[in-house]
Parts: sequence; C-alpha cells; structure tokens
Amino acid sequence: MSATPAIELRRVTKCFSHSSPPAVAELEFSAAPGEVIGMLGENGAGKTTTLRMIAGLIRLSSGQLLVNGYDTQREPARTRRSVGALFGGAVGLYDRLSGRENIRYFAYLNGLSGPDARRCTEELIELLEMQSFAERRVSEYSSGMKQRAALARALVHRPEILLLDEPTTGLDIGSAMIVQQFVHRQKSEGKLILLSSHNIEELETLCDRVLILHAGHLCHIAQRDASGGYNLRGLYTQTLESVR
Repeated sequence: MSATPAIELRRVTKCFSHSSPPAVAELEFSAAPGEVIGMLGENGAGKTTTLRMIAGLIRLSSGQLLVNGYDTQREPARTRRSVGALFGGAVGLYDRLSGRENIRYFAYLNGLSGPDARRCTEELIELLEMQSFAERRVSEYSSGMKQRAALARALVHRPEILLLDEPTTGLDIGSAMIVQQFVHRQKSEGKLILLSSHNIEELETLCDRVLILHAGHLCHIAQRDASGGYNLRGLYTQTLESVR
C-alpha cells in the first residue's frame, strides 16, 4: 500500500442548511491506489455528496480532504487534475456531436495536443468498445452508449482517481458488463476507484471494501472474509437495524 493515500478524509462534514442535519457528518476514511472502494446506502445517505466533495465540485463545511496528499480546499486545481468523475443523471455530452467528437473535444479542453488528443480518443473508444457507434451523434445513443462515452470523457486527462456514481443504473446487461470490465481494467492499472451503487451483487464482485453509510454517517466498513466473500446483504441489514 502506498505511503501516501490516494484520498484521505478527516472528519469531513457538509451542511447545506443550518436548519437541516448535515448531508455528511465527520466522515473519515482513506484509500490507496489500486483499490476499488464501494459506497452503499439509501438515497440521502451521503454517497453522492461525498463524491462531489472529492471531485472538488462542492466545498466542505468542515474537516479536511486530501487527494494525493494535497488539500482540496487549498490547492483545488492540483487536486482536480487527479480526479475523473461520472455522476448519475449528469452525462454532460454534446448531443449534436458524435461520440468520437465529444471525446476529442474534452481531450482538447484538458490540454492535449492534436495528435495526443486523437490517440487518446481512439484508445478510449477501443477500451470501452465504442467502435460500432463512435461516429453516430450522441442524440441517437442508448443510455448504455451514453454512459460509455461519458466514462471516456472522464478519462481523457488520465486521472489517477475515478469517482463513479451509480455507473450501471438503468443499463442493459451488456453495457453493465462492459462498465464492470472497465473497472477491473482501471484497478489493474493502479487507479483508485470509488463506486457508489444500490446493486449489492455488483459491489461484492468489484470492491475490495464497501463503506456502508446512513443519514450522512459512515456506519461500517465491510471487508472480505477469509473465503474472499462478503455477505454484504446481511451486513447491510444488520448495520441499518443497529442505527435506526
């Protein structure tokens, strides 16, 4: 395990209103390169808010969040360069452009030169098995096609950390399997992946550890047992019963 965690959260709290409970309350955990960390919880548990804070899209109310040892509040530009993110329901592609044109455009936006942008685009199209539809306009894409194009967009700047918020929700089996294979590939390349999902079987398959959250609190960190399994469904049920 790396001496410096890829991410480290120290009593991170996020309040959107003084009159409401915190969306995330004193959250503490760290993760190393090459890990896949799952996040499991009901709607409103704090999963997406946590990912958005790590991505630098919203500020912390209190606490400290480090990305590769750098404080996200003090050095936001540096830490954002290390992170690629995909948020459910916010694909962020241009419908009038093809998938290939979208990926290349975001590569240019992230500072890649012409030849590098084209090379990166073709590598991502191959990685995510987009060859059959890369020339079609995004407006014609299915949800699975859009999700793959959005994943490619999140990878154009070669981030070390990937944040995936419910990446397979609403996808057909084939597209979901391609996304899962993509996660395995990124892990093998030493990237840290944080993955939120309501799909317990998917988390058991992909993740090294799973954070169980409830009402903004980290209630339990599930780890594989001696046999390599989880019994995540049972752990999740027990955890929620203990905090309600």
